[in-house]
Amino acid sequence: MNITLIIILVILAVLILWIVSTYNGLVVLRNRVRDQWAQIDVQLKRRFDLIPNLIETVKGYTKHESETLEAVVNARNKYTTAVSPTDQMAADGELTQAVSKLFALAESYPDLKANTNFQQLQTELTETESKIASARQFYNDTVLQYNNKTEVIPSNIVASIFKFKKEAFFEANDQERENVQVKF
Repeated sequence: MNITLIIILVILAVLILWIVSTYNGLVVLRNRVRDQWAQIDVQLKRRFDLIPNLIETVKGYTKHESETLEAVVNARNKYTTAVSPTDQMAADGELTQAVSKLFALAESYPDLKANTNFQQLQTELTETESKIASARQFYNDTVLQYNNKTEVIPSNIVASIFKFKKEAFFEANDQERENVQVKF
């Protein structure tokens, strides 16, 4: 066998192994991004399960505060009908703001603040919000790794050949960046 042919075959074999390895790395990262989005979804589901109980507890004390309660329910419903992660992110922002208003509203009702059910639900919801924040950060870290792999040389060549697309970061919307305002 000719030495040139052997060198070409070795280079070709190394190139194929590199392409397969890079492709597999991209698939693993893309799946990790999807998994992390699912983890956010799990925490949001937990939040959604808590919200009806919280609203029912608050309703008994704040009969004339229906606007705030309706905003929480509407935001929750908007998330459940969102189809894409981008729509879900926007709806989640509205829900976060509505829940914040609900907690701020509770400050003006001393009997409600002293209610054991409300305190327990508030604690659980606060813990859930913390878990959601952690899941969002981990999701964004995973998206960063994936996006870097799809954009840096030489893995971007494999990413473009196999049509790997950038993923969106979970970002706070303008409403979430504003201070919560409660009007009585």
